[in-house]
Formats: sequence, C-alpha cells, structure tokens
Amino acid sequence: MYNEYFGFQESPFSIAPDPRYLYMSEQHREALAHLVYGLNSDGGFVLLTGEVGTGKTTVCRCLLEQLPEHTAVAFIFNPRLTVEELLATVCDEFGIRYPEGNTSIKVFTDLLNAFLLDVHAGGRKAVLIIDEAQNLGIDVLEQLRLLTNLETNRHKLLQIILLGQPELREQLSRPALRQLSQRITARYHLGPLSRNDTGAYVTHRLSVAGLQKKLFTGSSIKKLFHLSGGIPRLINILCDRALLGAFAGEKNTVNSSLVKKAAREVLGEDGAHGNRVTPYVWVTAVLILAVLGAVLSAAYYNKNIPSETATGGKTGMSSAAGNTENTPPQTAGLQWPSVGPRDRDNIAAFMELFRLWGISYNPGEEPSPCRQAESQGLQCLSGPGGLNDLRRLDRPAVLKLFDDRGGEYYAALTALETDTATLVTATETRHVAVRDIESRWLGDYTLLWRTPPDYRGELMPGKSAPLVRWIDRELAAVQDRPFRPVEGTEFSGSLVNYVKKFQLSRGLVPDGIVGPRTLIHLNTAAGMDTPKLSAGGGEK
Repeated sequence: MYNEYFGFQESPFSIAPDPRYLYMSEQHREALAHLVYGLNSDGGFVLLTGEVGTGKTTVCRCLLEQLPEHTAVAFIFNPRLTVEELLATVCDEFGIRYPEGNTSIKVFTDLLNAFLLDVHAGGRKAVLIIDEAQNLGIDVLEQLRLLTNLETNRHKLLQIILLGQPELREQLSRPALRQLSQRITARYHLGPLSRNDTGAYVTHRLSVAGLQKKLFTGSSIKKLFHLSGGIPRLINILCDRALLGAFAGEKNTVNSSLVKKAAREVLGEDGAHGNRVTPYVWVTAVLILAVLGAVLSAAYYNKNIPSETATGGKTGMSSAAGNTENTPPQTAGLQWPSVGPRDRDNIAAFMELFRLWGISYNPGEEPSPCRQAESQGLQCLSGPGGLNDLRRLDRPAVLKLFDDRGGEYYAALTALETDTATLVTATETRHVAVRDIESRWLGDYTLLWRTPPDYRGELMPGKSAPLVRWIDRELAAVQDRPFRPVEGTEFSGSLVNYVKKFQLSRGLVPDGIVGPRTLIHLNTAAGMDTPKLSAGGGEK
C-alpha cells in the first residue's frame, strides 16, 4: 500500500524468510559459520536455537543457498509427529516410496538406509532440517539419533540440523538425551539484535527494497529497539505498521511517535505512559521460567534415576591456581563444591582465567573483568556455543554451570581433551567427563583473546584501517606465500580473497570479514604464545 509512496520496489518488512533480506550481524555470521562447519564435519547433529523471530529459519535458508546443487535436502516444518509419522515424513521429503499404510519402523529405516547409501555412492550429501524442533518428543529425538547410526565404515550418511526455541537446549541437556547431545558437532544460540544492529537492520532492509535515503529518525530507532527488544520479527511488524501510519499521515519520515502508535496497534503496548512491560520482557520471563523448570527437572531425574557411569566419591583437589592432580574423571559430582564462598565463584573463575594469560584481575576495582582485560591488550569473546566451538577456538574460558538443585555457578575450563576436561572453581580443580559438562551447561561462556596492533573492531571488505598491513603479513606467513605488502590501508582485492581462503580452511564462513573468531584462528595458526585448551591445563 505504501510502496509507491516511499519509492520501494517491494515491501521491505515482510516476515517471510527471504535470504536477500538477511542482515548479517556478527551473531548471524557466527550462526551461519556454525551451520557450515557442522555440515562440513562427518555427520551428526547441528543445533541452532534462538527466540521466536530472531532469524533462525532465514539463516538456515541462507545456508541452503550455499549447499552443492545436488545435495539431497529434507525439510520438516511441523515436528509434532510420532516416530512412525516422522520416518514417513522424512521418506516423503526425500522422495522415497514405501508401502501404503506402512507403520513398520524397520521398513522405513531400511528404505532410508538404502537411499542414503545410494546418495553417498553418488558423491552427494543428505541433509535433514527440522524447524521448531523444541516440539519433538523424547522418543522422536531418540529415533533421530538412531538415524545418525546409518553409516559406512568411514562416513555418516545423514546430517541433521535442528532449529528451535531456547527450550530445545534445555530438553537436550536432559540425561535421557545425553547420547544425542554428544553427537552435536556444532551449536549456536541466536540472541536479539543490539541497538546499533537494530538501526543497521532497518537500513539494510530499506536498501534491499530499493530505498537509499534515511527514513527512520534516530529517536524512532531508539524507540523501536526498546519496544521490540531487538527481535527481528517484531522489528518488521512495527516498522511495517509505522510506515503505514506515515503514509496515512502523508509524512516523509518515521518518528518515535509513529513507532509508539504502531506498537499500541499491533502489540497492545501502552507506549504513551511507558509503564507497561514490553513483549520481549514477557518472552524473557517465560524463558527464565522454562530454563529453571528444565534444570530442576534434570536435577530430579539425576537424583531418582542412577547413572550407568556414576562412580561416587570425591575428586582430587588443589588450589585454584595450582597444578591439577592426575585423578580419574568424575562423572557424578559436577556441582558447586560443598565448601567455599559461592557468591565469589564468578570472581574466582575470572582470576584463574586471567592468571593463565599472565595478567592480574582485581575484583575490587571497576570496571568489569572484560574492561580490565582490554586495558592489558586482551578482549573478551562471549556467547552461547558448545564444547566443539571452544575446541576450535582453543582458548580457556569461564563457563556458567548448574548444580543438582538448579543453582548456577561459574568455573574456568582450563583443558579440554576428547572425553575429559579440567574445571577450576574457587576451591578446587576437577577432572570431569565431557558428557557431564554438557548435561550441566547451557552453552554460556566467556574467553579472552589477544588483539593485534591497531585493532579497532571487525574489519569489513572495502574499509581502510592500519590493521590491514598486519593481516597481510600474518596471512602470508600462515599460507606460506611470498609477502608483498599491499599499498595503502584499504582492505580489498587479493587480500580479501586470502582472508576468505583462510576462513574456509578453518571452518569459518568465508565472508572476508575479519572479526574476533577469524583473528583468534589466525593467532593460533601463526603460533602466537597464548594459553590453549588443547595444551592441557591452559599452559601457553
């Protein structure tokens, strides 16, 4: 209705998951990188979670555009299915014929196995994508795990991508699904957009729709972020209604009053008084209750159903800053130690992390640990992820864990091997099984990494920065090619291609953007002297 009035070629704020409109914030690039890495690994599961409307399906559709042309893809949108219905739906999506009225799980599985073997023999991949996967029952999830058992002597035959809301992470942390959780090769949680990203997101969509001029005022973007909580789908709905209001009022720009009015009309938001809780806050509250419920359920399950791997007893102890003892993994007692000041667990974890880097953390000082790290040439990288993500980054990290009673506490992850890991708390060092961490951890971590000289944030192709010369020199050494310094400081041409080649080799999205993850991998490839998880105990 308003497209011609504003000069749009098409509606800029449709909620359809069109990959052309995907705004690649740093979060979305990392999410796509995880999906790409997961699909390039040898089978198993890839997990992408996020609140309703954060862009999970759109990121996945962007991934589909990067798949080889002949990839066999099955996409399930409605997973409220029984095991038999799920297998029938998978067969339907792959175009596999089965006897009419069949309800035999074995028949479905045999047909799928034959199909997957044929796909593999032709040098192709088979990918199953399940949206709204939080609606899957435990029995259905277990059947999906069994499908990943279909394999040759060297390769898994089926890769499964699960897209879901945050409660999917809680569901997969249950002990009953521990085996499935261990098969997740990459996982990422999409959060809401920041205030700056909200403005860039709106500008991006307007640009794709054919408008180059500024349409939303600064105050309207601020109000938009406040009312939407940074959720892209809510941003789209509010912007669409605000544009309609501007059109009806014959206005050339959208101000905060129009956004506030749009919120009242669409969301029932009483923006005039500013005393109503935004929809995003309600979503967050529900999410918190869901997390607590899942954790308490897992605690009840652990208490009442004995684990086959439970060994009982106590782990070896040492001081937080001392050497770890050579004790066997403890798989039944990953919880806050019975002694020690629990209210200082976060401080103790960061003190250990800083110690590994050879710097000091002074908890009595402001600002935060991350700001203190910046003053010493380091930066924090935080976010939901998985142990495979930390393996690739190969840096010690502070993890937020949950104990048997559902209470949260912090520990420093200082070593990570195939099946075991080392955690340091305020009073002890524990050697634990990796699977035990996965059952007590929702993926929240913070790690430190060393910034290069003149680092001022991520570097986009076409931009200029002194960092360009450093990247050029380091990449030349890593890629074993002659170093011919680029002229000037513009990040363009062959150097961008070299960056993309490096990103591809490290399982990152080859977008040419030099951000924290690319720089961490470059530091590792260049042999920089940093603490590493793979070194054991976080030694440099």
